[in-house]
Amino acid sequence: MSGFPVTPAAVLFDMDGTLVDTEVLWWEVAEEVAAGLGHRLTDADAPQVVGRAVADTAAHLIRVTGAADPAKVAAELARFFFLRVAAGAPARPGARRLLAELDRARVPFALVSASPRTVVDAVVGGSLADVPFAFTLSADDTVRTKPHPDPYRTAADRFGALPGACVAVEDSPDGTASAEAAGCPVLVVPSLLPVGPGSGRYFARSLEDVDLGVLRDCAAAGSGAGTGAGTGTGTGTGTTPDGA
Repeated sequence: MSGFPVTPAAVLFDMDGTLVDTEVLWWEVAEEVAAGLGHRLTDADAPQVVGRAVADTAAHLIRVTGAADPAKVAAELARFFFLRVAAGAPARPGARRLLAELDRARVPFALVSASPRTVVDAVVGGSLADVPFAFTLSADDTVRTKPHPDPYRTAADRFGALPGACVAVEDSPDGTASAEAAGCPVLVVPSLLPVGPGSGRYFARSLEDVDLGVLRDCAAAGSGAGTGAGTGTGTGTGTTPDGA
């Protein structure tokens, strides 16, 4: 059977910055809330904002401003972000084409997000309407969210699969760390923040360069059945192992 391609048991997609172009919206929201607290966001704040959960960014703003009400800061971040997303968050290039290909091939896939449930539901009901996710996970659905491994472990468990048989698709350092800690091979498609190389990480410039063949390569490499991502089939053109 070694001559047959290894198909992922499931594909686990991050949402913000991976499937939908919301990372810029989140940065704008964090800028607005930070400004109201007397702080101007800079690149130094980015690791605590990009790809982070609401509570993490709120905690960072509390640390740098000395604000005394973390619940209020978190509520403002969540409310302002929801309003922007509800107004429209476009799908990333190649996202809907890739999701449709997986659906045709009957490869199951789910959404694994660090955003609150209200935001996830707004995106799935808007930009990703009619996409047949097996399920969606939000920051509200696990005790700990990204960068902890809980979301990806939970998603794999819902599919009845080992994490190593599921390919995670991520754009941020924290999301990549979450999937990696859970044991998933990770296809990284960076957006605002660079993601460094690492064992079990495979890189593509855009979802436009990703197809089922590329995901199979990632799954094969993760299972030890292949030599690494990068060969692909169909439209997959630019995936490399370990950031090479």
